[in-house]
Amino acid sequence: MIYITQLIFLQEGKEKTFIEFEEFAIPLMEHYGGKMIYRLRPDKDSFVSSMEEQPYEIHFISFHSDTDLNAFMNDKSRLSFIHLKDESIQSTVLVKGRKI
Repeated sequence: MIYITQLIFLQEGKEKTFIEFEEFAIPLMEHYGGKMIYRLRPDKDSFVSSMEEQPYEIHFISFHSDTDLNAFMNDKSRLSFIHLKDESIQSTVLVKGRKI
């Protein structure tokens, strides 16, 4: 099992476009054994301290294997919607790990 934490920073005014991509991508992820364990949209009061810009959303996701993750990332239907992700996301910080 692998775990991925994503901090997602959006371009200003692109929330609707991002949500449109997520509404497609999250159910597709499940087809590849992926699970959205947590999907957080923290407000400013949620941060005890912060030295950088605060993310729009934080995702904590699991996949059974790197093979499953790669299959999801390269899925042709996902790639047909990737323009929505590219249009809406300013940057992403991705941390990948395993449960110990």
